[in-house]
Amino acid sequence: MERATIVQLLSTGGPLALPGVYDGLSALLAARAGFRAVFLSGYSLAATRLGRPDVGLVTQTEVLEAAGRVVAAVDVPVIVDIDTGYGNAFNVERTVGELVRLGAAGCFLEDQVWPKRCGHMERKRVVPLGEYLPKLRAALRTRGRTPFHVTARTDARAPEGLDEAIRRAQACAEAGADAVFVEAPESIAEMDRIRSAFPENITLVANMVEEGKTPLRSLDALGRAGYQMAVFPIAGVLASSHALREVYTALARDGATRAARARMLGFAELNALLGLETWYGREQEWPG
Repeated sequence: MERATIVQLLSTGGPLALPGVYDGLSALLAARAGFRAVFLSGYSLAATRLGRPDVGLVTQTEVLEAAGRVVAAVDVPVIVDIDTGYGNAFNVERTVGELVRLGAAGCFLEDQVWPKRCGHMERKRVVPLGEYLPKLRAALRTRGRTPFHVTARTDARAPEGLDEAIRRAQACAEAGADAVFVEAPESIAEMDRIRSAFPENITLVANMVEEGKTPLRSLDALGRAGYQMAVFPIAGVLASSHALREVYTALARDGATRAARARMLGFAELNALLGLETWYGREQEWPG
């Protein structure tokens, strides 16, 4: 089945919601919940793959491996957080080229100094705009005529101020980015300023991080405010971490999982989600 493109999804009306995923199972659950696309979250990947914070520890190779697994697990488009591109424009070329080959639908590329950190953490720094734009152009050039969707993200709001962040985002839009993303505005008024700085045809991204710097708003409210893409990058990993902590705590305390069973999928339920019956059926086709 051919996946829709991000541009096609954006043209259907209403903002495109992108839940953060980190592996095949989380992506499958998001797709089964009805999301039309998913976002491979760098924060979530660092937490689940490494058990470490999002401070630039995940490598290009690890992100590409995770992207391949997620793309293979679901039929919906997958947008990948590629941080700063893992180097200069040459590194961005390789990263984007590999994502296109894997069948990813797009990427987010940011302007932080490497090693970067989560956009809602402290002590961020950004590279000069003249260093970032060649990387953005490399991403756009490498995707060629494919529908690979490139979002340009700036983290300049915290270290340089909102005016500089808007200036950078405008430069990215002029360079041809498919969407622009000013990370971590700190009020609804700041979000409104960002929207008013761009023509209506420029796709803007909002990032909804629970307990982050930006006010949490519903998808409908973001759409009314003029944001066409909304990322919810860590909701899934926050929820799964809570559930795992509860079941492991119950098991360690009680020597059984009975106290946490109401918050666990059944074995048969998970097998059904994973499509086990289909595999059984295929197995019957093997020659005896």
